[in-house]
Amino acid sequence: MTLHDVARVAGVSIKTVSNVINAYPHIRPATRQRVEAAIAELGYVPNLTARSLKSGRTGAIALAVPELGLSYFAELAASVIEAAEAAGLVVLVEQTGGDREREIDLLRSPRLKMTDGLIFSALGMSEADVASLSVDYPLVLLGERIFGGPTDHVTMRNVEAARAATEYLIASGRRRIAVVGAHEGEVVGSAALRMQGHLEALEAHGIPYDESLIGYTTLWHRSNGARSMTELLERGVEFDAVFGLNDTLALGAMRVLQVSGRRVPEDVAVMGFDDLDEAGYSIPSLTTVDPGRAWIARTAVETLVERIAKGGDVGPARLQLADFRIVERESAVAEVAQRV
Repeated sequence: MTLHDVARVAGVSIKTVSNVINAYPHIRPATRQRVEAAIAELGYVPNLTARSLKSGRTGAIALAVPELGLSYFAELAASVIEAAEAAGLVVLVEQTGGDREREIDLLRSPRLKMTDGLIFSALGMSEADVASLSVDYPLVLLGERIFGGPTDHVTMRNVEAARAATEYLIASGRRRIAVVGAHEGEVVGSAALRMQGHLEALEAHGIPYDESLIGYTTLWHRSNGARSMTELLERGVEFDAVFGLNDTLALGAMRVLQVSGRRVPEDVAVMGFDDLDEAGYSIPSLTTVDPGRAWIARTAVETLVERIAKGGDVGPARLQLADFRIVERESAVAEVAQRV
């Protein structure tokens, strides 16, 4: 089957069929529907190789994340794929393990020549590696490891969101708020920024900082949250709330609290960060921060598509920040009266 066959069945021009296949935005929905129906009826498959040679584009983008085993990155990848499909693109997913050398190697990898651009969530790299982001293809950066680089950057408001999370706990009457997931010595990164927001909230409400309430970890898995909470309990630290710096940490910590006989939220309120799908189905369901993951994925794809369409030249690099909201569920409630 050819473009001519599709155009004949759909009753449109060959150019219109081509525009639909290439995801041209300014096509009437009814026309697009007729063309897509004709493609499905005829079983037409575009010759992607010929398309690539003619346009200089592959119709594919790459997404690099540290670890798909972490729910946040799995859900982020799903959102990126959904947004890319809406733009007529396929996504090749790379997993870096959060290793600095693997991340830098990926930025120089010849595999990227099979794509039109890269959405890159760095974890192992730091601001000392900013020069590695100067590449000759469209690139959108995610995450909190490098700021002020030469490329578009789409990320979340970590400090403000973490401050709002702690203020929510304070407003519910909690004063001894343990933190699970801090990274010792970190200056730039998700943990450091969320800790900054937590400390700002304590200071604003006149609550002294207590180092004994901080649970340090390395990775942000459930097991790390559970281990950190176990250590806090074994040290005999008194607290009436826990702020997990991500949902998986909070869920691991909450499990240990329940096994220890502490009631959630009556004895200890628990707050997470990320609003993972599983957070709504834990027992009790997890109060958390929605940092705008879906918006981040959609905006990253839209920004990359814009760069690709204009040959990478659409002005200076932009920093785009997502809005956030507190998602109240059972593990932490706003009304002090609910504490018994």
